[in-house]
Amino acid sequence: MSKATVDRFEDELAVLIVDGRQLTRPRAELPAEAREGDVIDLETGQVDAEATEALREQVRQARQRAAAKKPPPGDFEL
Repeated sequence: MSKATVDRFEDELAVLIVDGRQLTRPRAELPAEAREGDVIDLETGQVDAEATEALREQVRQARQRAAAKKPPPGDFEL
């Protein structure tokens, strides 16, 4: 099932992130309640509330790690 994240709105365009790529769509094609950061189910065209909340939790955790200066989990090397 394909999902898109609403990155931002630019006038009448919605900038979406799909599989790491940036795409634009007319804002009118999204649900009226769609906001920046929401996850859209591309099959149904609706906001996926569960996926949106999971993404927001991931972002909260990443911000907490950054504030605590902890590296992300897993093997990571610069």
